[in-house]
Amino acid sequence: MINSCGSLSIPTVFSHRKTDIALVLRQFSSDPDAMNSGDLLHIHPQELQFPFELRKQISCSLQLFNQTDNYVAFKVKTTNPKKYCVRPNTGVVLPRSTCDVIVTMQAQKEAPPDMQCKDKFLLQSVVASPGVTTKDVTPEMFNKESGHDVQECKLRVVYVTPPRPPSPVQEGSDEDSSPRASVSENGHSSASEFTVPPKAFSERVEHQDTSFEARSLISKVAEERNSAIEQTKRLRQEVELLRREANRSSGGVPFMYVVLVGVIGIILGFLLKRT
Repeated sequence: MINSCGSLSIPTVFSHRKTDIALVLRQFSSDPDAMNSGDLLHIHPQELQFPFELRKQISCSLQLFNQTDNYVAFKVKTTNPKKYCVRPNTGVVLPRSTCDVIVTMQAQKEAPPDMQCKDKFLLQSVVASPGVTTKDVTPEMFNKESGHDVQECKLRVVYVTPPRPPSPVQEGSDEDSSPRASVSENGHSSASEFTVPPKAFSERVEHQDTSFEARSLISKVAEERNSAIEQTKRLRQEVELLRREANRSSGGVPFMYVVLVGVIGIILGFLLKRT
């Protein structure tokens, strides 16, 4: 039933609360050890199990169920307080309700011998005044010498092997799977490992063709340069020969010799410019 304000009515809330309590009761009734933890609080589980790993903080949880109609205050103690962090280490469990306690073990640098841990926890519980809160919980409430009826439950610490992560590679092989490198029985890799992608192969061929054309062009230019040098040497020899003959025949230089020297200079300049 929902009232005009859109909130659940009291009978509906009460029925939901009864359902939650019934579920918790079934959980604790399935664990015989939890039912032996005292009359005030049922504790599940009865031992603190840590999946031990080096250099890693590890946490586990305790569930406290108040099976009475009273307010129950609790306090958690340990034999090794520097090693563990408990939240909350003190608190109040309301009537017919539950409370979760998180115990965190600090990162350890060394593993204990045979993975055996001697640490222990002690959970104390006592009936508190109605309406009490966590701020009202004091150490005096758990003093047996003051006449308080304090119930105690000892919990031991157990290291367990952490679960293995799932393998990223599925076992077995599929015939229709994509090609990949495989190893045969004689230890040699299959030919599919050496397949070259088509794009890479075409790029390599184009690079080889370009290199061949460049080498051919360089060789052709070198041949033309050598030919021009040889022609220049021959022309210089002919000019020198003509100059000597002109000096023997007369003291001056004939006009034809001057023209010939000019033509030879033009030809030499043209050839040198091409190279």
